[in-house]
Amino acid sequence: MPGRPGAVVADLARLLPEAPPVIVGLVVNPVAGLGGPVALKGSDGPDIQARALALGAVPRAATRAAAALTALHRRRPDIRVRTVAGAMGEDSAVAAGVPYEIAHRPRPGAAADGPADTRAAVAALAGADLLLFAGGDGTARDVLDARPRGPVLGVPAGVKVYSGCFAVSPSAAGTTAAAFDGTTLAAEVVDLDEDAYRSGRVGVRLYGTLRVPAARARLSGRKSGSSAAPPGSAESIARQVVASMAPGAAYALGPGATTLAVGRELGLELTPLGVDVVRDGVLLASDVTEQTLHTLAMSQVTHGVLSVIGGQGFVIGRGNQQFSPRVLDRLAGIVLLATQQKLAALGGRPLLVDSGDAAADAAFGGHARVVTGYRESVMYRIQSASEDL
Repeated sequence: MPGRPGAVVADLARLLPEAPPVIVGLVVNPVAGLGGPVALKGSDGPDIQARALALGAVPRAATRAAAALTALHRRRPDIRVRTVAGAMGEDSAVAAGVPYEIAHRPRPGAAADGPADTRAAVAALAGADLLLFAGGDGTARDVLDARPRGPVLGVPAGVKVYSGCFAVSPSAAGTTAAAFDGTTLAAEVVDLDEDAYRSGRVGVRLYGTLRVPAARARLSGRKSGSSAAPPGSAESIARQVVASMAPGAAYALGPGATTLAVGRELGLELTPLGVDVVRDGVLLASDVTEQTLHTLAMSQVTHGVLSVIGGQGFVIGRGNQQFSPRVLDRLAGIVLLATQQKLAALGGRPLLVDSGDAAADAAFGGHARVVTGYRESVMYRIQSASEDL
């Protein structure tokens, strides 16, 4: 009597070797992003980190890493997570409620937040099919220095996040990891050029490239500058912004070359990478923290003035963490600025918001008016960076 076909298939399946489990590694820089809300521009170095904590900064990298793991596990519960003990990964896995295994323990007595600890963790996770790392551009440089054997993907948790090796949001990182099929592309690692910054110029320096999943729609892309814009573009936008300012209202000017032009139009010298508040042409507060900005917004009518990050499209959550969810909730309105060339370079991709709060981000869904010149503006699509692009 011939055997049943289903039984034969089952017998063959038992004879075939099982496919090895997919392993995703995770490294977290627990102090990444500390300096943003307290106006320190970055979080590199123990002195800056200590100062940020003293000013009331709250670590958020672990929370953002947990959000990435949650999105990953929701789509692929079969994927194994391998990580680092304690704050460098384990805490995030516990918070996300995902099964995990420890592959590395930081050296005894280490602060678990230095470049050497990140490099050691990357080396210990060399067997992962994909390595997630939560941090900012400084963390990306540490990962690059560790020369990872396989592909990596950044979970954005730093202050600036100018490099192209990051997903647009933590949930996008998890979704990308869940769908990863082994196809990769090269993404640039850049960081603030500190020598140029000390000379009064804001620019980024290229350090190298990392292999990342080929999911361009979910990658933030490298920040591009405004050097290609025709002369006078920023000045034209600045004239329109100043002409539209309401008497008696305060305006919080975010970082960026275009907002610096607004300051020049007002006859003021603004903080290149900070948030300054003006009212009736007078500098009300310089280089404010999130706490100061919230206090100001609570006490008087305040508008936000934010420029689009070239090449990425972010308007909230990259270098301007002073505009926290609670600050956004108190603002009377937001003025968005971008040259037409900067918008065109996005190739139809939307403007992005990543405040760290889903409800605050969702409030931006739809279209927003963007000032592109004197008496010129366009309606442009804007959405939460956590939405599937």
